[in-house]
Amino acid sequence: MNVAYIKNEGIDKSKWDRCIEMSGNGSIYGYSYYLDNMSKHWDALVMGDYDIVMPLTWNRKYGIYYLYQPFFTASLGIFGNDLTSEIVASFLKSIPARFKFWDIYLNRGNLFTIPSFNLYSRSNFILDLNKKYDELRTNYSSNHIRNIKKAEDQGCYTKRNIPIASIIQLAKNNSKNFSPLRATDYDNLVKVYEFLKTQSNAVTYGAYDGNHKLLSSCVFFFSHGRAYYILVGNDPAGKTIGSSHFLIDAFIKERAGEKLTLDFEGSNLPGIALFYKGFGATEEKYTGIKMNDLPALIKLFKK
Repeated sequence: MNVAYIKNEGIDKSKWDRCIEMSGNGSIYGYSYYLDNMSKHWDALVMGDYDIVMPLTWNRKYGIYYLYQPFFTASLGIFGNDLTSEIVASFLKSIPARFKFWDIYLNRGNLFTIPSFNLYSRSNFILDLNKKYDELRTNYSSNHIRNIKKAEDQGCYTKRNIPIASIIQLAKNNSKNFSPLRATDYDNLVKVYEFLKTQSNAVTYGAYDGNHKLLSSCVFFFSHGRAYYILVGNDPAGKTIGSSHFLIDAFIKERAGEKLTLDFEGSNLPGIALFYKGFGATEEKYTGIKMNDLPALIKLFKK
């Protein structure tokens, strides 16, 4: 149960990535190249010879070090095989005391009750695509089927490998009044996309109307038998004709029968969860953890 803390410059990233690759709960978010691009800083907790690992994604503000969840990174936590509640607790207890505030998400393989830590439940949604398309479609909601038909009647069509810049522009336009994402965050995503594209592990999709206007778009990353629904860009005009439903249905139709899980990345927002469930997706639980050991005066502002 001995867990070592290793600063970033001391991490053996080939061993790290091998652990992520071989872990039953491994995910794209855990690879070193993903963390290098998405996280402002990250260090590591390591057990054994990189048998079990945990990235610590951190930043510093006003001289205070804290752990945070990077954008486009749905969950992290402890990666490895044969995990137990004792192992997870040992890792959490090994987080250095200099990190005075935590707000992070653990992964599906860390789903234990740890009495000494305040873990709370979060929801992801996944869809097993290893079935015939007609069988998958029988699990669609009637509302989703109506929306797909509406898009078809409007002459919508899909294209693969559209420019990621077009998706980002739609995403920015649709969330400019509330999104905390900055230009650098999108730039980081593009770097990962370009890297994965060279390995045929990234693809973009777009749904267009009969006038060739892009209405809905998305980026998928592939890893560990999953297709991650990473970034979505929608035009408001597409909402009334079901272009998002049409786009996801096109992806499902194309990949049906493969040993592949569509990972929607989840949401605790009821409306978004309902959208995912409408494709027959099932809930996959994972946990979040918050810890506030800030000085008393600062703590008042972080409640």
